[in-house]
Amino acid sequence: MARLRDPHGGCPWDRAQDFRSVAPHTLEEAYEVVDAIERGDIGALRDELGDLLFQVVFHARLAEEQGAFDFAAVTAAICDKLERRHPHVFAGAPGDRATGSQRPDWERLKAAERAASGQAGALAAVPLALPALTRARKLGRRAAAAGFDWPDASGPRARIDEELAEFDQARTSGAGRARVEAELGDLLFSVVNLARHLDLDPETALRGANARFAARFVCVEHLLAARGCSMAGAGPELLDELWAEAKRRNP
Repeated sequence: MARLRDPHGGCPWDRAQDFRSVAPHTLEEAYEVVDAIERGDIGALRDELGDLLFQVVFHARLAEEQGAFDFAAVTAAICDKLERRHPHVFAGAPGDRATGSQRPDWERLKAAERAASGQAGALAAVPLALPALTRARKLGRRAAAAGFDWPDASGPRARIDEELAEFDQARTSGAGRARVEAELGDLLFSVVNLARHLDLDPETALRGANARFAARFVCVEHLLAARGCSMAGAGPELLDELWAEAKRRNP
């Protein structure tokens, strides 16, 4: 990386980059890691992890050139953080090692770290750049850790019905696009809260739904082609029939 960034003989593209210009590539590489995992392609996962690691090296080199920190400091910081957040493993502290039992302790430790760094409030430092569903889940978790939550999943499930009714009322009353959009956002946020209570990841759930829709849509296209019919030429009844068949073939 130092060679690529060398002002005398380095790569012109690499030399022209800064934190902001590299950030979109970092995000893209993280998504490609997830894609390799979801496809079950272990060879691609190896390659994509290398690409993601390169992004970490790139940012660390940029910081080193500014005299801020280097790659060794990055690795030292995560090692320190892991030891600090796992006292039951590294410091011999008592604690339940069951997977689910660690979250309250983990959240308390992270809250103490935020307070020590001057970040006030339970929702401090939840990144704005996170995908909306992921950020909604994280906001809900932070609020729950502070004591602002339903006792079980029946609360967010009932809220979904309330928000859907408010959305329908806004949509049919001519309240305006901004109001309808706001109510739709509240509805989506409630769905994320239900997912959180069920210990489901909304991003993963929606990616799965996207994949199923795509597979079923392609199936409908093939079924229409076998009938010598186009999507535009098929009526609603035929499309419903073929969609039901596609769902049977792609559950």
